[in-house]
Amino acid sequence: MTSTPPSLSDDLALALRLADAADAISLERFRSKTLEVSTKPDATHVTDADLAVERALREILAAERPADGILGEEYGTAGSTERQWILDPIDGTANFLRGVPNWATLISLAVNGVPVVGVASAPAFGKRWWAADGAGAWLAENGTEPRQLRVSGVQKLEDASLSFQSIAQWDEAGYLDQLIGLSRSVWRDRAYGDMWSYGLLAEGLLDIVAEFDVKEYDIAPFVVLIREAGGRFSSIDGTDTIAGRSSLATNGILHDQVLDVLTHEPTTERKGL
Repeated sequence: MTSTPPSLSDDLALALRLADAADAISLERFRSKTLEVSTKPDATHVTDADLAVERALREILAAERPADGILGEEYGTAGSTERQWILDPIDGTANFLRGVPNWATLISLAVNGVPVVGVASAPAFGKRWWAADGAGAWLAENGTEPRQLRVSGVQKLEDASLSFQSIAQWDEAGYLDQLIGLSRSVWRDRAYGDMWSYGLLAEGLLDIVAEFDVKEYDIAPFVVLIREAGGRFSSIDGTDTIAGRSSLATNGILHDQVLDVLTHEPTTERKGL
């Protein structure tokens, strides 16, 4: 006999319990005077909290989903890629180690490379976003009842609010001119950064989020969240993948307009303030 595979509702319930376990560890270490910080071979930072959170999540998954694979930022890939849990124990480590509350644990389940369950838990903000295929996108904050999310209805770039993450990212990717062109096409541009930008987009408070130098664990849960909130998610070139090392998330209405700007010569005309 073969066992019955878990339903997405079971997987989502597990993902939320994983987030509870992560929050208990990360909040205790946040702004701790004894926080241990080291540098990885790629010159990025890692804290003892990153490592402890991922170890804890892997232990739970090994017990509850032993047949599933895992891709984690700190401890790599193990097991099957057919059903794979994708973990970023602390997205926004640079913020975490400086005491800035803009960080979260990111948890996703991907089936054959496509995210179907996603949770982003930001305990220092008192916020948690989650979604599963066909179940909608949701937000709970500061102990209130969860509310379902919907992206904005903004239809024109000139009325849109953009979060672009980092000028350095776009410059290193060779897209700085395109970023400037896009910034001149929209109403407002800011770099809210990390997971918060995607949460704001799902809540309908931003209209466009775009960034480079992202790994699967940086964006996987937001693919589900944005899609279930009514938006669209792709790489910068429009490809539907989480492995393209770039991301473009929009309210859906604006997606092709943004792609058009990013693939044409940037305008030299400055927008009004």
